Amino acid sequence: MAKLILNHVSKDFGTGKPAVSALSLEVREGGFLALLGPSGCGKTTVLRMIAGFETPTDGSIHLGERLLADASQSLPPERRNMAMVFQSYALWPHMNVADNVGYPLKVRGIGGEAYRRKVRDALSTVRLADYAERRPADLSGGQRQRVALARCLVTSPDVVLLDEPLANLDRHLKQEMEETFREFHQRSGATMIYVTHDQSEAMALATDVAVMSEGRLLQAAPPAEIYARPEGRIVGGLVGRGAILTVQSPIGDKRDLDWNALQTIIGSQPGEGPQADVLVRPEDVVLGAEGMPATVESVLYEGERYALKLTLENGQSLRAFSRMPVLPGEALKVTIRAAWRL
Repeated sequence: MAKLILNHVSKDFGTGKPAVSALSLEVREGGFLALLGPSGCGKTTVLRMIAGFETPTDGSIHLGERLLADASQSLPPERRNMAMVFQSYALWPHMNVADNVGYPLKVRGIGGEAYRRKVRDALSTVRLADYAERRPADLSGGQRQRVALARCLVTSPDVVLLDEPLANLDRHLKQEMEETFREFHQRSGATMIYVTHDQSEAMALATDVAVMSEGRLLQAAPPAEIYARPEGRIVGGLVGRGAILTVQSPIGDKRDLDWNALQTIIGSQPGEGPQADVLVRPEDVVLGAEGMPATVESVLYEGERYALKLTLENGQSLRAFSRMPVLPGEALKVTIRAAWRL
C-alpha cells in the first residue's frame, strides 16, 4: 500500500461550473478518510475519479509513485487495485455468500486452494464464516453490507472506496454497521475513503475528515480538530449543531475565547464596528442565574435531554442543552464557557 495523492484535481462536465475545482488532498497509507459535504458538492465525483470511472479535466492522481490519472491519461479501474462498496450492495442474487465474495478472484483467474483460503479469510474478517452457503435474500441488510465488504477485502486492495453505504439503513442498523466499518478498517489495515453527507457518520468512523462545498475542499483534519476548530462559516455550520454569532471583533488574534473575553463583545448589534464570526457549541452554553438574558424560542425533547433554541437581546440565536424541561417564551440567563473565532 502507499499514500494516495490528489494534486489540484478538477472535473468539468461542461455545465458552466466545475463539479470539482483544484482539489489537493493526501490520504495516508492505512488511513480512513471521510469526504463530507452536502449533496452536489462534488464528493462522489472525487470518488469516481479515484476509482477510474471519471477522468480529471486537470490535475493528477497518484498512488505512491504510480500515476493513476491526469488530464491526458487514465489507468482503467481494473488496473488500480481498488474496491468499491455501493449503497445497493450489488450482490448476485443467484450466488451464495461465498461465491459473491469470491467472484473478483474468479475474474482474475484465481482458483483452487488459494481461492478457498482467500474467501474464508475475507468472510472471517467480517464475521460471516458461518454464512458462506446462504443466499443474499436470506441475509439482513447489515449482513449483506458485510458481504460487500468481504468482497472488497478478498482481492487485498490498496484502497477501499465507499459511496454512502449506510444511506439506506435505519438508525439502529446504521449504528451497528458503523461499528462493523471501524472493525473492518482495524482488522484489514486497508486505506479507506468514505463519502457521506452525514457529519455524525464522518466523525464516528474516520481518522481524517475532508469537508467539501461547491466542488472545493474547505478543510481536512482529524474529526476532533474539525469539530473544535473549523475554518470558516461553512465548515462551522456543517459540523455539529453550533450557532454562529456576529460580534465585535476581539482584540488580538486569539481564536479560543472564554466567557471573560466574550461577555464584553457578544451583546453588540451586528454592524457596530469591526465584526467577527464566533462559533458557539450548545454544550458550551450554560443556563443559570447569571449571564446575559435570553428567551427560549423552541424546545425539542431528545430523550436524554432537551435541545433549546434561544434568542439573545440583540436578536441573534444560540443553541443549548438542558436536563430540565423549559417552556417556549421562558426568560433565562446564559453564560458561554468557550467559543471559537472563525
